[in-house]
Amino acid sequence: MKELIIAIGLLLFIEGILYALFPSKMKNMLKSVEKLPINQLRTGGLLFAVIGFFIVWYFKR
Repeated sequence: MKELIIAIGLLLFIEGILYALFPSKMKNMLKSVEKLPINQLRTGGLLFAVIGFFIVWYFKR
């Protein structure tokens, strides 16, 4: 459970730094994400989830 909380904190830290350092680029990126088809977003999200799962699995074994 402790690792999950650390992972969420790290995610929030990285995302916050990106918004703080590159606010206009992040706005442009979000506008372009809004234009993507739902299936492409779903496929990308699933791909990142699987990659993240395997990274965690590899380092936890």
